Amino acid sequence: MRIPAHSVCTAIRDDIVSGVYERGSRLTEELLARRYGVSRVPVREALRTLEAEGFVVTRRHVGAQVAEPTAREAADLLEVRVLLEPLAAARAAQRRTQAHLKVLRGLVRLGQERARAGQSDDLASLGNWFHETLVQASGSQGLTSLLTQLHHKVTWMYGATSTARPVETWAEHGAIVDAVARGDAERARSLTALHAEHAAAGRRPRAVAANGTVRPSQHGVNTPSVRN
Repeated sequence: MRIPAHSVCTAIRDDIVSGVYERGSRLTEELLARRYGVSRVPVREALRTLEAEGFVVTRRHVGAQVAEPTAREAADLLEVRVLLEPLAAARAAQRRTQAHLKVLRGLVRLGQERARAGQSDDLASLGNWFHETLVQASGSQGLTSLLTQLHHKVTWMYGATSTARPVETWAEHGAIVDAVARGDAERARSLTALHAEHAAAGRRPRAVAANGTVRPSQHGVNTPSVRN
């Protein structure tokens, strides 16, 4: 059975974002094919896609490597995300469905409960889920795709989202959902802009290992430990 290139691409991207492949480390087709249990054909296609996305670079006489973004490139991407998220929230206020609202309200309720109780273990994943749902509620496939890619890159460059003010963060989430539920696009936009600025101010670039090592992958494609 031929493994789709997009599945291989997702697995490699996830491993780059999580730091399995350090920035600057080589990515050979043979190694990747063996690690993910696939042939070299989908690996080759995946590397082309990841190069177009900016996660991989190909250098003459060296081959494919994990890209090494500069501090300025990282800051620029964060700024673009801060500009686009308010637009997504404004669109969500105009286009959200009841299903979107149900998920958003449930996430806010759970996030606020965990934040007040000091249970921070899964707040980052809940926050990611919240923002993904908010963007999906915008009803714009192009905007959703762009912000999803930006999220991957920001996580890669800065690490997983964490906050020193979880109660305030989830209160901001709740206010955004209230504005979206009322269909108030301008308030949803302004609240999300302020929230995005707070989040950006608390981010620090992820430390980079100097030796370009590769840690064990957690993401199989065609192995017994496949992650769907």
